[in-house]
Amino acid sequence: MGEQQILQRILNKFPEVRILVIGDVMMDRFVWGKVSRISPEAPVPVVVVDHEDFRLGGAANVVNNIQSLGGRGILCGVVGDDEMGQRVLKELAQKKIETMGIFMEPGRQTTVKTRIFANQQQVVRIDREKTDHMKVVTFRNVSKFLFDKMKECDGVILSDYGKGLLSRKLIRAIIRKANEWEKLVMVDPKFKDYSVYRGATVITPNTKEASEASGIAITDEWSLKRAGEKLLKRLRCHALVITRGEEGMAIFESHQEPHTVGTIAKEVFDVTGAGDTVIGTMALALAAGASIKRAAGLANYAAGIVVGKMGTATATQKELVEVIKERF
Repeated sequence: MGEQQILQRILNKFPEVRILVIGDVMMDRFVWGKVSRISPEAPVPVVVVDHEDFRLGGAANVVNNIQSLGGRGILCGVVGDDEMGQRVLKELAQKKIETMGIFMEPGRQTTVKTRIFANQQQVVRIDREKTDHMKVVTFRNVSKFLFDKMKECDGVILSDYGKGLLSRKLIRAIIRKANEWEKLVMVDPKFKDYSVYRGATVITPNTKEASEASGIAITDEWSLKRAGEKLLKRLRCHALVITRGEEGMAIFESHQEPHTVGTIAKEVFDVTGAGDTVIGTMALALAAGASIKRAAGLANYAAGIVVGKMGTATATQKELVEVIKERF
């Protein structure tokens, strides 16, 4: 069987896969406009707004990618009892993503990232967020939901954006239970001390995060290899996948030489949310029986699709099939 047929068979299994995503739910707001003059008040451009739109971000974008690729995603997270929290719930419902696992916490600020674009270039990003840990009652509700749902799922994704949901205690409990129940665990890390993720199936730091966690400045292929092997040994995970932006990915597995996957993006417009696409696609592929290398390859194809779109975007299974046909 050829590689194209193998990848297609993996994609055909996506509708049977159920992935639980626990993490920081946020809203991405995009303001689009034009610049035609500099402000007389300060040397800054004046953006005349044309339109704006709202898209699911963070853990919500991971689930959105899973659904878009034909898989089944369950989301667990926290939003504030504010206008943006309501908008998150509305957006999820419109995309037919379950909202039972979204808990609204009184007094909490729903995380909103506002990106202002002028003449197709990002001018500035404004973040509204609260990074305090959850209240006790919220923690109990989240814990009960995710441990009940984990039994029904093929895998779990920890989508950590450092906004206060995924505490060390909760992360350790999730990984321990997932291993006990033989569930796949994917981690998009934010803690600088990676020991908290020990025992996860796959961890997907970017180059900067891997440099900080390993204590090795990644400047070339040699330092990349040293950092990856050090983290893999320390974390005892099945695989470590370092995402490298326009340079693709580097895959580290025990007792194997590092494997690099080059980027396939024809043109990069916006990398917003590409990491969400990578981890969502990899989780689906691994749960569908793919090897780490094939799962990373599929994730790389999907990421190549979304960076060719403006704003937080998703890849569809149809688009992924077309890319695979082009490659083989």
